[in-house]
Amino acid sequence: MPAHYRESVSFTVLVTVAVALGASAVLLLLAVSGAPSITLLATIMAALPVGPLLVAYLWLDRYEPEPKTLLALGLLWGACVATVAALLLQGLGGFVVGFASTAELAVVAPVTEEASKGLFLLLLLWWRRAEVDGILDGIVYAGMVGIGFAFTENILYLAAAYDGMDGMGPGGIAGITSTFVMRCLFSPFAHPLFTAFIGVGVGVAVATRSPLVRATAPVVGYACAVVAHGTWNASTVYGLGSFLLVYAVLMAPAFGGMVGLALWARGSERRMLAAALEDAARRGLIPATDIGWVVDLRARRIARRHARAVGGAQAQRAMRDYQQAAIELGYLHHRLLRGTAPVDWQARGQSFLHSIQANRPRFAFPGQVVPQQ
Repeated sequence: MPAHYRESVSFTVLVTVAVALGASAVLLLLAVSGAPSITLLATIMAALPVGPLLVAYLWLDRYEPEPKTLLALGLLWGACVATVAALLLQGLGGFVVGFASTAELAVVAPVTEEASKGLFLLLLLWWRRAEVDGILDGIVYAGMVGIGFAFTENILYLAAAYDGMDGMGPGGIAGITSTFVMRCLFSPFAHPLFTAFIGVGVGVAVATRSPLVRATAPVVGYACAVVAHGTWNASTVYGLGSFLLVYAVLMAPAFGGMVGLALWARGSERRMLAAALEDAARRGLIPATDIGWVVDLRARRIARRHARAVGGAQAQRAMRDYQQAAIELGYLHHRLLRGTAPVDWQARGQSFLHSIQANRPRFAFPGQVVPQQ
């Protein structure tokens, strides 16, 4: 079995087992967090921001869509593994050291939660490095983990707010409503934003040729995530005024900056992909006339609709598989030219070329009368 297949299996097995154990613990937590009706209501309310956030991250991920299985594992890791690990670490730390509530909120929670979320990205970097091509991929995977984590955490907070536990307001409908507004409407992006700093660090580590940067970038990203998270948590301790000040002065600009970075990275991917495929075409790896139908998102959709109209569902499937293989080849070729290709780049490249050669005769691009043979 090739090395990258063994790594893929090892990663999948480890994460799946961890998710199963974490899910069991989460279900137990939810069972004891309140009455079933309140837990169900809290779950529904916590789920409301999940859909829009997922749509936003999947929109960012359109140039080189990541494997849906990995995205789902990231979401489940955040919802199950990271949540439970953070709670265990915080509980252990409080038992051993006896943190004050303010210190736990502003220091312990950010350190443990970002570590438990960031571990998924480090596992990707270790075992599935070839799936992360740069900053945008790091942000997308971090977003999945952050969304999952926020979902489970919001359920617990909403249920506790209804019960009036831990000083979370008056309880009842008023308590759960105010918590919903603050966590689910006012700041649903918080956890994805914090973990995005780690994602950026992982993306930089993958793309750089410097061993020093490769080693330090994830650590710097983690430190930034902890500082941002701690600042956010600390602002809630000192009343609504400090919370709004931090929100306006720090969090909103940080969120805007991260969105800007993601959009810049997304735009640069088209230029990078076009340049890499043009070089691949000069080497005879792909027809140069096909590049426009691969690098432009609108052209991709037009080509797939045309393939279906001319050759049916099979031609559309072949077109989709061809485009995906060409995209993967372009990213791999770019990393090879930069000197940052994964160690198994030859085997991966051959698999992409095999898919390209197998699917190309099965469809026609717009303007072609018959498929090229």
